[in-house]
Amino acid sequence: MSTQFLTYIFVGITFALYIGIAIWSRAQSTNDFYVAGKGVHPIANGMATAADWMSAASFLSMAGLIAFLGKDGSVYLMGWTGGYVLLALLLAPYLRKFGKFTVPDFIGERYYSSTARKLAVLCLIFISFTYIAGQMRGVGIVFSRFLEVDINTGVIVGMAIVFFYAVLGGMKGITYTQVAQYCVLIFAYLVPAIFISILMTGEVIPQIGFGSTLVDSQVYLLDKLDQVTRDLGFVAYTENVKSNIDVFCITAALMFGTAGLPHVIVRFFTVPNVGAARQSAGYALIFIALLYTTAPAVSAFARMNLIDSIQDQPYSSSPSWFKNWEEIGLIAWKDKNEDGKIRYSSGNALEGVKPNYLDEKGSYGERLVENNPNQSNENEVYIDRDIIVLANPEIAQLPGWVIALVAAGGLAAALSTAAGLLLVISSSISHDLLKKTYMPQITEKQELRYARLSAAVAIGIAGIFGIYPPAFVAQVVAFAFGLAAATFFPALFLGIFYKRLNKEGAITGMLGGLLFTASYIIYFKFINPEMNNADSWIMGISPEGIGCVGMILNFIIALIISSITKPPPEAVFKMVDEIRKP
Repeated sequence: MSTQFLTYIFVGITFALYIGIAIWSRAQSTNDFYVAGKGVHPIANGMATAADWMSAASFLSMAGLIAFLGKDGSVYLMGWTGGYVLLALLLAPYLRKFGKFTVPDFIGERYYSSTARKLAVLCLIFISFTYIAGQMRGVGIVFSRFLEVDINTGVIVGMAIVFFYAVLGGMKGITYTQVAQYCVLIFAYLVPAIFISILMTGEVIPQIGFGSTLVDSQVYLLDKLDQVTRDLGFVAYTENVKSNIDVFCITAALMFGTAGLPHVIVRFFTVPNVGAARQSAGYALIFIALLYTTAPAVSAFARMNLIDSIQDQPYSSSPSWFKNWEEIGLIAWKDKNEDGKIRYSSGNALEGVKPNYLDEKGSYGERLVENNPNQSNENEVYIDRDIIVLANPEIAQLPGWVIALVAAGGLAAALSTAAGLLLVISSSISHDLLKKTYMPQITEKQELRYARLSAAVAIGIAGIFGIYPPAFVAQVVAFAFGLAAATFFPALFLGIFYKRLNKEGAITGMLGGLLFTASYIIYFKFINPEMNNADSWIMGISPEGIGCVGMILNFIIALIISSITKPPPEAVFKMVDEIRKP
């Protein structure tokens, strides 16, 4: 049975399962649509939270970034994991006790302001669409490679699937769909990792294989990888390139941004009570750890196998996986020395970094690109970092069913988070803007209709972002986390632990953090990308880490403005005291 046919079977079965769950769990009320009727078991909610958490960035792109960045890629592991712990232990119990399931609702009530609520909705939409761009891009990549369709077509198919269970089932449908998606994605991530660990190191557990010697050798995997990467002109795999301040800021932005992400916070409202919310947070941490502790091993295995597979190979006899990914535009080869062999080393192979393909083949059968070769180095290969996890089973020559399983897992990871983000967008529009602000007289039935309509519109916009993404999946997601750190985290943290913070301080702080962080990212990524280097950054801080500075700016502005304006009403002091009672 061919790999292609197996992929269709695996993807078809999982899609049928998701649609079946959506029909079974169709939302009948706004309570079902927003918070799944608050009747989800803590274990099921832990799985759903983990699926929501482990997006295309975790499943597809994080291992790719670690594979290419080496030790520098650890910031994504540290930031995202630490952020979840911070959210689960510090903020979630208080927010759950307060009882407002959307971040704008909490901010609107805590800061007694319709303006604060509207600004929070604006920030939420901005952050969520930035985040969701990476998810839809991930869907397109999986579809294009394994189902042999154009990336843009893949994005549209993913939109249709998400539309079905997000619009129909709301949070109730999404939650139980995410339970199924977690099972698919974690199985798809672990199985090839175990296979490759056995092949390369003889160890069944990838985490142990990561620190073990290679099969039939006394050389450790990481020592070998360090040697190989140095020989090719790269910095050693276990050495840092980024400055300490940039590493700190990226980690902090991811961590504090995590604690402010609305699609994760709402998860703690789908269980019956605060105790169940704490239990589900613990379960989710265990479920998340299964993937996050495996990712470094997957990255190292993939980088080693990739180099062994293509280095100095004649293009005419290059492995099939190389040509498959080249065909869909995520790998390119430019024969600089005209010897017909693939040369992989440090540096960009092409001018303009990303390839622009021509509709013709070269003398060796390769896809031609209009980009001029970058003659400052010997590298001839462009490899999109987002393909590493998906290509890893092919590179390692694993059975076809494993490759098909990984395809289904990649789709599950991307779709699960996309659905959660779409829900918080739709609930913020229908609940916070319409019901709580502009149209308080609407009935529950009308609110549910507006929620579904908002979700449908959001899916369409998300698809556009998926077709035209600003960067690699994990980097796009990092921007979203930075924006969340610069806007929501200070407002949530101070709202719980600093009673004196008033509406003027919260509004100006969020606005300052948003404008500064968004401007910095837009400037270096879109307006002037040639300046996107350490020499041009403020204090050497990259766009991925600038959210940490935006967060500090938010804190400073909020505290200063609050100190020179009148304090909140007495009712707010009592509200905060009530939230903080054990």
